[in-house]
Amino acid sequence: MKTVFITGASSGIGKATATLFHSKGWKVIATMRNPAAETELNKLENVIVLQCDVTDTDSIKNSINTGIQTFGNIDILVNNAGYYTIGPFETTTDEQIRRQIDTNLVGLISVTKEIIPHFRKQLSGTIINISSVAGKVTFPLQTLYHATKWGVEGFSESLQYELKQFNIKVKIIEPGATKTDFFGRSMTVTKDDNLKVYDSYYQKVMNILMKNVEKGSNPEEIAQTIYNAATDNNSRLKYLTGKLSEIVYVRKLLPERLFRAIVRFVMER
Repeated sequence: MKTVFITGASSGIGKATATLFHSKGWKVIATMRNPAAETELNKLENVIVLQCDVTDTDSIKNSINTGIQTFGNIDILVNNAGYYTIGPFETTTDEQIRRQIDTNLVGLISVTKEIIPHFRKQLSGTIINISSVAGKVTFPLQTLYHATKWGVEGFSESLQYELKQFNIKVKIIEPGATKTDFFGRSMTVTKDDNLKVYDSYYQKVMNILMKNVEKGSNPEEIAQTIYNAATDNNSRLKYLTGKLSEIVYVRKLLPERLFRAIVRFVMER
């Protein structure tokens, strides 16, 4: 029986992934910032729910060590923890900038760094990093989020070269729009009352973005892609998945200037 370690498992894609792996007979280490609030995963056999704040190195170390002590080893890491900041870049605070990057990018890097020695010693393991279509194309009002997801893409692609010699795989999941509370509880909206000049533009773009979210995939669909990546036993790096992910292919086919013009037209009409 293999073991998967998942960050950000309290809801959405993370929770759906934990539930799916458990249903397939895996041992699951489901981590989250506030495990005391979890009422479902902690009732399942061969599932442990642990506290892990990916911005806290000690928290990361403790959860990984406890997981290994409980189940003997870890075979798969799913770096899922993250959240979404949206709004005009000029309205962001220094704290919002740091928190977005520290959680979505530095946190992912920190968890990965902590688990590599375990994978290297056992000469096996798979690191699955949850990126996004937002790591392939860009839209307005998402500067910080795009910065983190493009960072995840570059980090993961470079890392896979280094770890291949130890039989450690690195994989990137690139979901399109997904129906989760990512756009509610896990979303931070930037605002500056002294910068009303962005209000009209912000409202136009948000209306378009929220309509696309309503057309998005269920988290269970993305969880299935994560499970497939963990079990397909090949060296494939990227897994584009979910509804509205086709936009990535559109960008590849169109000249860059034309693609940007289309984005501006759609978002600003």
